[in-house]
Amino acid sequence: MQKDSQVLFDAAFWQRYVDFLASINIDVKYHHWYKSWCQQFIQFIQPHPVMECRPEHVSAFLSNLQDNGSIKEWQYSQARTALWHLFHDVLKVSWAVDQQKRTSVPISQPSGASPHKLSESHQGTLRILRSTLIGRQYAKRTVATYTDWATRFLAFFSVHTIDELDAGSVKTYLTHLAETRNVAVNTQKQALNALVFLFKEAFERNLGDFSDFTRAKKPVKVPVVLSREEVASLLAQLSPPFLLMAHLLYGSGMRLMEVIRLRIKDVDFSLNQILVHDGKGRKDRVALLPEVCHEPLQKQIVEARRIHVEDLERGYGKVWLPTALAKKYLNAERDWRWQYVFPATRLSVDPESGIVRRHHLDESTLQRAVKEAARGATLSKTVTPHTLRHSFATHLLVSGSDIRTVQELLGHSDVSTTMIYTHVLNRPGLTVTRPIDKI
Repeated sequence: MQKDSQVLFDAAFWQRYVDFLASINIDVKYHHWYKSWCQQFIQFIQPHPVMECRPEHVSAFLSNLQDNGSIKEWQYSQARTALWHLFHDVLKVSWAVDQQKRTSVPISQPSGASPHKLSESHQGTLRILRSTLIGRQYAKRTVATYTDWATRFLAFFSVHTIDELDAGSVKTYLTHLAETRNVAVNTQKQALNALVFLFKEAFERNLGDFSDFTRAKKPVKVPVVLSREEVASLLAQLSPPFLLMAHLLYGSGMRLMEVIRLRIKDVDFSLNQILVHDGKGRKDRVALLPEVCHEPLQKQIVEARRIHVEDLERGYGKVWLPTALAKKYLNAERDWRWQYVFPATRLSVDPESGIVRRHHLDESTLQRAVKEAARGATLSKTVTPHTLRHSFATHLLVSGSDIRTVQELLGHSDVSTTMIYTHVLNRPGLTVTRPIDKI
């Protein structure tokens, strides 16, 4: 082992690293994990000296984590943050310290700017925002996403307090995203929604009209749709539980996370329907329950109940519930009806509460299964789980279903969103005789 790495494994060095984490108020229970990610990186780049590492080495290590199906998104983010503090704040290597001047550095400060680097005033703003989001029962991912955009926005105006920011500030930032960062239209919309919530809901300030900001350009894309034959060949390559999940995607038009987060109580076999709670846009709706799913879904529920009973016997069995529901239904977290239909294969520690519980299957497992199935079926199209939702909508329209009915089944707020599937049906020129075919 190189002398450089021996120094980094020295207890005194790691104590200095941990002391730095404490100085920026990172919870002590995470110190071990931050240090562990750094040590894994050091092992990864051996025998290359740590002080001679370049951003490319860090990028390769983080890419390996992303490709590891067992690594959660929050773990990847934690590893990236740990390495950022190692190189930028403790080792102070030049390429990390000067990263603000670079146009592309893989180990960029997470989320645009670490909340620990914000002023105390901005830290307080984020606390109020997060508290409001949780109080309104927003999903965990929405809380994380809105907080992230607020962090970036406040870092952009780092010398101002929230009281000094207004509609003009929001307009300036959204224009910056479109003109300088060249973000996608949905990314800009996400930032807009987060900032409107920050001002209107968290601080009860009406921004008024600021619609004249530069908007990101929205490319016109036709969704990838499989034929019925292609769907059949894809499904033939899948095995349980992914076959059942794919049947639900194609048979009901549910979104990926709606299937992943499905709870036992929301399956209604008698009415052939599935209740989708808190879907996109925080809306509830009723989805179809295909006949072909009845028997495998009943078996899957039996398996989920068996796993839940075993967890209870081992002292676990508490499923995650939104804060308000957990308070309203005190024993619901142990009730089998509230358990996920597709439970994870192993117990895990909730990163927020520290409680050991069984979460739902990670969505990446289904994404990989569908990708491999498409390869096995030799499909030339780029296929994802969402492709099955596109195919569901298109095939309904082909069969003569009303556009409004399809809109309701998909849970679209605006019929214009559903209308995109009519582009797949409009095949201009296909009935025209091609000159070359007459030769």
